[in-house]
Amino acid sequence: MKNTDIKRLLYTHLLCIFSIILSIFIPSFFLENFSVLETHLTWLCICSVFVTAFNLVLYLVVKPNTSTKRSSLSYKVTRFLKCGIYFLMSCFLFHIIFVLYGAPLIELVLETFSFAVFLSTFTTVPCLCLLGPNIKAWLRVFSRNGVTSIWENSLQITTISSFVGTWLGAFPIPLDWERPWQVGMAHLLYAWSDLWLCGWPCYFTTLDILE
Repeated sequence: MKNTDIKRLLYTHLLCIFSIILSIFIPSFFLENFSVLETHLTWLCICSVFVTAFNLVLYLVVKPNTSTKRSSLSYKVTRFLKCGIYFLMSCFLFHIIFVLYGAPLIELVLETFSFAVFLSTFTTVPCLCLLGPNIKAWLRVFSRNGVTSIWENSLQITTISSFVGTWLGAFPIPLDWERPWQVGMAHLLYAWSDLWLCGWPCYFTTLDILE
């Protein structure tokens, strides 16, 4: 059972990385003058949609938290709406944090909020897919020694890694967005950091498979 979960976890991470790669190349076939650097806001939106869609499909197919309880349609609708509210709340929360760290309050709001949505895609969406809108479960997973499965362990690592990747992406470039290339470069550096850091759990799970 453990080896099966490890393999499924590995494939999930690889497909998530693959979805980011697809978001870079596929839009160029449908959008004129598409470029990650020149049209960074468009790419951020497309990447967020790709990663969110892949996460939803993967977790629905893999079902790491299978429950024996039968849930009604109203319960599922309520749960879905709660997840949407949690996602929006995380977007606004990250936006406020970015402003407190130096992003403009009024100017370039779209750039800052897009960055917040992008970060929420890599942190909040996986938490909602795996744990649902359950604050107690979130606190348990991200507390010390609160992980009970390899899926939760991976979620803990990748979420923290995404925050570290964001910091590494913004550290050499202040969030003042004064030059056009700063915005795209900051997001590119963050995406690269996230890909590199998300590779660590894939690396460890691969070692477990080889053993």
